[in-house]
Amino acid sequence: MKLNWASRITIIRILLIIPFVSCMLKINDAALSETMRSAMRYASIIIFLVMAGSDVVDGYLARKNREVTRFGSFLDPLADKLLMTCACLLLTSKRAGVAGFLLPPTVVVLVIGKDMFLLIGFVIVYFVTSQVLIVPALIGKVATTLQLSMVAAILLAPEISRFVPGWIWFLRVLWWSAAGTAILATLIYIHTGSRYIEEYEQNISG
Repeated sequence: MKLNWASRITIIRILLIIPFVSCMLKINDAALSETMRSAMRYASIIIFLVMAGSDVVDGYLARKNREVTRFGSFLDPLADKLLMTCACLLLTSKRAGVAGFLLPPTVVVLVIGKDMFLLIGFVIVYFVTSQVLIVPALIGKVATTLQLSMVAAILLAPEISRFVPGWIWFLRVLWWSAAGTAILATLIYIHTGSRYIEEYEQNISG
């Protein structure tokens, strides 16, 4: 199978998760100087922003060049889910989280839980219908955008909070909004999958 440029960029985004996680794990490393710890956080921010930007670029290229493929439609959300799972788990831990701005575990459970439900639903639909169901929804895009914004806002919080004293309150609104849209997206995807299975069974029985 020949990969188009959109899929290549998506694969690069997945590979960049490795240095992102590596840098995040060092931002609170007591063995490093404060300067080095800050450098690791800045490196994490740069890598994360590159990955977030590539998410826009690969989608644009796929549409512009009319190279939207089933493989790309599967790979792109997979890359988003891998990135968000890693980022959320890191930002809720004292080892890799940003001091004073740790992500609440409940938000992490809801965000990652959405992706787990979607994975389970994907498997169920495939085993019932023997078909791959990939249906992009607006709420899914909104949820992903909020989650990406949430991670970037937390990583940049030490600098922004110096000029915006109430930044922590903005973060709380942002991460609970991300959690809320994750729940809504899960419900919508469950409804879509259920209807797809129901219509398939009706077609089979008819």
